Amino acid sequence: MKTFCGRANPTTGALDWVEESEEYDYHQEIARSCFADMLHDHDRNEKYFKGIRAAVSRIKDRGERVVVLDIGTGTGLLSMMAVTAGADFCYAVEVFKPMAEAAQSIVKKNNFSDKIKIINKHSSDVTVGPDGDMQEQANLLITELFDTELIGEGALPSYEHAHQHLVKAGCEAVPHRATIYAQLVESELLWRWAQLQPVEVEGARLVPPPAVGRCPGAHSVCDIQLSQVSPTNFTPLSPLCTMFSVDFSKPVSSAFQSHSTSFVAQSGGRAQVVLSWWDLDMDPSGTIVCSMAPSWMYPQPTMAPWRDHWMQSVYFLPVETQVAEQEELSLTVCHDDYSLWYSLQSHSLQDVRAKTLQSRPSCTCQAHLVWNRPRFGELNDRQRTVSYIAALRSVLAEDRVCLSVSDGSLLPVFAHMLGAKKVFSLENSRMSKQVIEEVLEANSVKGGVALLEIRPEQLTSQDLGGDQISVLLGEPYFSTSLLPWHSLFFWYCRTALAGLLRPDASILPCSASLHVVAVEFQDLWRIRAACGTCEGFDVSPMDEMVQRSLDFRESREAEPHPLWEYPCRALTQSAAVMTFDFTQCVPEQPSSSRGSLPFIRIGRCHGVALWMEYHLTDDVTVSGGLTQPISEQGTCEWSRHRKQGVYFLRSAWDSSGDGGAAVSYSFTFEPSLGDIKMDFSITDQ
Repeated sequence: MKTFCGRANPTTGALDWVEESEEYDYHQEIARSCFADMLHDHDRNEKYFKGIRAAVSRIKDRGERVVVLDIGTGTGLLSMMAVTAGADFCYAVEVFKPMAEAAQSIVKKNNFSDKIKIINKHSSDVTVGPDGDMQEQANLLITELFDTELIGEGALPSYEHAHQHLVKAGCEAVPHRATIYAQLVESELLWRWAQLQPVEVEGARLVPPPAVGRCPGAHSVCDIQLSQVSPTNFTPLSPLCTMFSVDFSKPVSSAFQSHSTSFVAQSGGRAQVVLSWWDLDMDPSGTIVCSMAPSWMYPQPTMAPWRDHWMQSVYFLPVETQVAEQEELSLTVCHDDYSLWYSLQSHSLQDVRAKTLQSRPSCTCQAHLVWNRPRFGELNDRQRTVSYIAALRSVLAEDRVCLSVSDGSLLPVFAHMLGAKKVFSLENSRMSKQVIEEVLEANSVKGGVALLEIRPEQLTSQDLGGDQISVLLGEPYFSTSLLPWHSLFFWYCRTALAGLLRPDASILPCSASLHVVAVEFQDLWRIRAACGTCEGFDVSPMDEMVQRSLDFRESREAEPHPLWEYPCRALTQSAAVMTFDFTQCVPEQPSSSRGSLPFIRIGRCHGVALWMEYHLTDDVTVSGGLTQPISEQGTCEWSRHRKQGVYFLRSAWDSSGDGGAAVSYSFTFEPSLGDIKMDFSITDQ
């Protein structure tokens, strides 16, 4: 059965009504789930297996039957480990129906159906008793309920309920304990993701609004692959602090708690950021440890296990604080049932902080709601700002009337500071409009930019005071963009505004180009690779489920990833495969591009990376992808501000690097849909 669905098109800006199968959302959820990442995490699996064996043995040594409750069973892997280790029976709970069905198939395929019962419910809905989901309470609690922040997937309420209703007092638990670690640092790189920095505009200084500087920022955690942030990008101000531990074998509370650790500052500097991660002790003695520490914490960084389902956390302090070397400080972490937040106190100010500890940081300036963290980083990128100012300077004059089309952009402010006669800016929301108004007011140029909360196709000459637009400018940046080419919305806006442009109007950027390169991923390939067997268990039904959903549509589409977090090597040269001329309106007819990229380096090709480059003028280009030329060895350096597109090949290809084979590509831009269809294959040259 099919149904009509209304969807906002991020490229055209239109509301498209499309006919979709009723199973589309189901398949999309599975296709984008990255379940395979956990199954490819051998370190995690091995530590769980060891912990489960030890826990089963301890219970057996007490002369008890081993009854397991496995919450969040997924594929049923941990339950199968438990039965293999000698457990008498397992109740495996999985709330996501497709995964519960896959677990049922996997358990049957591995001949464990008589020892494992799959329960398709949330654990808080599970009942115990003769007519319940569980015949008896469990004495071994096994869970995998964690996210990068440890508790963000509701681990604490689930444990709390399980101890109250589903497991016996004194039960064993795997993992047995979790410990949170934190380190206070100064980092100009990371702090740029939290606060707007002053900008130099040809001798003038654009300062952020005071409200932004006072704002504690967005409350959500910033989860990243911290291994890709070099230790040269931050200065530790504290030792690595043990903040608190949770013993999962005992009753757990999801109520508000705070924990403080005192230390002496090991270096002076600006206290800005807290880096945090956690360990799992799989046994009570802490001899079986699964660590989330970044690679640079290991004696041999290359030996650190890679995982994308659990990364590391970055927390931005509510205010930047200058600390002195040897100063006595306290770092406090608070948590509710789903999130953590940090604050810093000087021992001389401890009385002042008592009232603020229970207050979770939240944005009060609205800027952190308009600009996400990568966007803050982009706005604070000095080199990028210099490029835009140079391009603006080349097209501006005192008689110029400018119109900016980008979400929450500083470009119209720059245009005013550079002397444009009039500057207008189309803002996509009242909140965005208010933030830019505050920027103007903070710099005593209130009214210097006319902010219009109007869609491009609704703009009239009257809105512009009867003037025609002589400079149309954009970064382009739109908050609705997911994939790089969604920024072509600027082109559609330019087309809608054609009747308001002067015949000799300058368009900035004047064009954009789509670029591709075939790559070998160091680790990212794992999120799409089939597992087959995992720790000796056949999990192929999950592979088949994911592939069916990918084949439904997703396998023919690219997906967004911030590639600076996921190292890869280029196996071909990069190439511009399509160019979009913004000086002209969007064409009515589709355009296509075909070609091939010969393999010039030895390696295993997992897919193709895609990005956009914006040609502000004939001489100034800004890249949303590669920021440096590819090295001789194929090393790629990617923009930290925007996500790139990744098209995974269905099967990896081993390249000999002699040019005998190539990645053949086909692209079609369909203007009516605002979409780019693509296809890749490996061909002999």
